[in-house]
Amino acid sequence: MPKVANPKTLGNGVSFLSKGQRFHKKGLFNKAIRTKQPAATAAAAPQTKKVGGAKNGGSRVIKAKPSRFLLTPAERKAVSVSATKAAPKPVKLRATITPGTVLILVAGRFRSKRVVFLKQLPSGLLLVSGPYKVNGVPLRRVDQRYVIATSTKVDVSGVKIPEYVNDAFFKKAAEKAPKKSEEQFFAKDEKKARVLSADRLKAQKEVD
Repeated sequence: MPKVANPKTLGNGVSFLSKGQRFHKKGLFNKAIRTKQPAATAAAAPQTKKVGGAKNGGSRVIKAKPSRFLLTPAERKAVSVSATKAAPKPVKLRATITPGTVLILVAGRFRSKRVVFLKQLPSGLLLVSGPYKVNGVPLRRVDQRYVIATSTKVDVSGVKIPEYVNDAFFKKAAEKAPKKSEEQFFAKDEKKARVLSADRLKAQKEVD
């Protein structure tokens, strides 16, 4: 008698049923209901049970065993990845980059420009400047992956960097875009010139 192929497959491992049909056939739609985590409840009090036998003391205290699989919201939070995530390690500065080193930018708006390294910010980014009067590169942050260190160095011992020049100094203020009408949506947007704040201009003058 010839061997009959399994009617549940169409051959080459292709199932006769679709993914949705297999989902309902296996009853997986009930799995989410069965495994739903219960709300946080107070810890169950230990139970006292009577024990037979003259030498067994007459009673025994049985502690409530915690569930092996169902966790309370507090327990899930304790073992969550975000709670156990290690603190970010400080970025190690390349040995060839020291204050006053001339760097070549290899990416960004000012790529191929030469800048002077001033200091490393707490975020690990490099604080560099052209200076602006020399080549038009303003005070900015750069990742050390996108610079090439040269052997040329400049004496920056007399440069005073303001204390307020940090990572928060370079963050842009969040602005919500106003709602546009239908005509404004299809109209061509006019590029507005970016206006620098007074603090940025003041810091640039002090560094230059």
